[in-house]
Amino acid sequence: MANLLRKPVATHGKVHDITPESANWGYVGFGLYKLKPGESASEATNDTEVILVLVEGKAKISATTSDTAYDFGELGERMNVFERLPPHCVYIPAQSNWQAVATTDCTLAICTAPAKAGRPAQIIGPENIQLEQRGQGANTRFIHNIAMEGRDVADSLLVTEVFTPQGNWSSYPPHRHDEDNYPDMTYLEETYYHRLNPSQGYGIQRVFTEDGSLDETMAVADGDVVLVPKGHHPCGVPYGYEMYYLNVMAGPLRKWRFQNHPDHDWIYQRDSKKS
Repeated sequence: MANLLRKPVATHGKVHDITPESANWGYVGFGLYKLKPGESASEATNDTEVILVLVEGKAKISATTSDTAYDFGELGERMNVFERLPPHCVYIPAQSNWQAVATTDCTLAICTAPAKAGRPAQIIGPENIQLEQRGQGANTRFIHNIAMEGRDVADSLLVTEVFTPQGNWSSYPPHRHDEDNYPDMTYLEETYYHRLNPSQGYGIQRVFTEDGSLDETMAVADGDVVLVPKGHHPCGVPYGYEMYYLNVMAGPLRKWRFQNHPDHDWIYQRDSKKS
């Protein structure tokens, strides 16, 4: 059985610490801190770029690069992720150091991927992040494109967050992006950080390849992370519960090109004609 479902290792402090080594892949890293007011987190970026996402709460963010010190002050507005407000986010380049000091209860995501130094550290949200609808019917979900390829805010990272209403499916129809074959497809590893509202709920995520060499179906709880090394990866949430997830993707090329599962592409084609 593949080790794709990662539970939080604690309820406080650094509760997720997924590295390329622990995920057994080459690009994506994902960390998550849960901090109380006055507590801090700090890390060196080394050979990776970082996008900090204030999932919930407020924190004072600062960074130091080789030639500049940045003080971004107190950031954050969304106290509960399901408010659907656009997130406050900060880009930190490679060969830098960052620090976050919580001013309220705070959930801070650290999205990482390989990069070269050179970009400035900068705030990349909430400005220019709008809530967008994708899909139709029970496939409807709502997207915050934090750092997709349409925004030139990173070298490698692609980051987005998604709100899936109760009873709906997301990342659907099933699609994959596991071949380095641009422009038809790009190879992108991906993590899903899941939240549920109310928190005692659960969602379902399946990760599977067309040849059946990988086929895992997981019940995800509030705070879980799912790794997607390859294959299709739809998820859904039962009636009565709302699902949020934060996606981090990276690979050799910072472009998102995917192919739908051939058995289910007709759903996409039908809905595209209705749009």
